[in-house]
Amino acid sequence: MRKTIFNSILHITQMIKNIIFDFGGVIHDIRYENVGEAFVRHGVTHLGDFYTKDFQTPEMDLFEKGMLSPAEYREYIRRTTGHNLSDSDIDDIVNAILIDVPRERVELLLKLRQRYKVFLFSNTNQINYDCFTVRLKEQYGFDIFSECFDAAYFSHFMHLRKPAKEGFELILREQHLVPDETLFIDDIAKNLEGARAAGIHGLHLSTGSILDLFNEDMELKQTKKG
Repeated sequence: MRKTIFNSILHITQMIKNIIFDFGGVIHDIRYENVGEAFVRHGVTHLGDFYTKDFQTPEMDLFEKGMLSPAEYREYIRRTTGHNLSDSDIDDIVNAILIDVPRERVELLLKLRQRYKVFLFSNTNQINYDCFTVRLKEQYGFDIFSECFDAAYFSHFMHLRKPAKEGFELILREQHLVPDETLFIDDIAKNLEGARAAGIHGLHLSTGSILDLFNEDMELKQTKKG
């Protein structure tokens, strides 16, 4: 039985030609607690778990689908908090979640493109996007989204967010990918549901780093995937 499972895992590993990466928590280090702490610094102390890894408000969902503009989302924050926060204050709070993209991950992605087709699928919003695209270009001197990926997909442009399978189906269709040859990697388990519903293999990065998933030849290690 164990040999059968091993052979199945090995077969999946060998057949993967395309890898779709999540962004925050997989490539970009983030810290959800920073958002609540930033609210407190700006005098808002009563919101509780406003934004966590496992929960966000329906308004944030709409914002991540591009169905609320930054201006509309800022007004929602002012109404919800009862504080007349400036646009800059709110942007600082929203962007507090963003930490860094370590150089070794960028180097890995560049190497992976020599072996696989590499894509990004991120649930994000316009405020975060405007921040991290500028920061990362200043940090690396080039656009990592065009250099590290064959294509990058962001929920607020797609009007679709994970875990809905439609987002994965859109990527498969636009990029002419075979689902069974495609692997999706995310740090949030429920986001794998949409990938699997679209026929894509899912890998939950619950611990460690994407550097742990590949050997020196950029081959996927025999890690169990769903």
